Amino acid sequence: MKSTLILIAAGLSASLALSDTSAAQQQGQFGTAEEARAMLLRAVAGLRADKARTLDMINKGQGGFLDRDLYPFCFNAGDGKAIAAGSPNSKQALGQDVRRLVDATGKQYGQELYAAAQKPEGQITEVGYVFPTPSDPNPVPKVSFVTRAAGMACGVGYYKTLASSPQPPGPPPPSPHPPPSPQQQPSDNADGL
Repeated sequence: MKSTLILIAAGLSASLALSDTSAAQQQGQFGTAEEARAMLLRAVAGLRADKARTLDMINKGQGGFLDRDLYPFCFNAGDGKAIAAGSPNSKQALGQDVRRLVDATGKQYGQELYAAAQKPEGQITEVGYVFPTPSDPNPVPKVSFVTRAAGMACGVGYYKTLASSPQPPGPPPPSPHPPPSPQQQPSDNADGL
């Protein structure tokens, strides 16, 4: 009887531990707004301390600059040229003018990113758009925190619907705007930040 109770207790403990681990993994699968803001502040501190090294680490996704679906992106505050991006989905934007970026709904969010870069250093602006996650090419709603530092503008975004959902995501909700026709969507704007 005693050994049966011990086995039952051990089985219940293992079951609870596994369910707690699974729930924690699901909840931590996507970055939050707070984590995105914290990563942005780390990127800004890095730019101020050693600009070249920080941009290199961002491009390589090293030094904590690629965490699940969170990653920084940086561009020149003057000419809008994209210099660094931690996401594989953003690499095609490097060298391009961010002001030309358009999302899948036709929103010209690049203009908003650039406008945020023109504000005083340290002022953080939120820019909303849709964009693919690092692991999925389907665009979902994203909010990026953008600020100016050391002649650069940097941002870190989080995916709104994913950060608030403890479950693995399904397909994105339908857009209230029809997708742009191929004639409306410039081919060099298919990838962004």
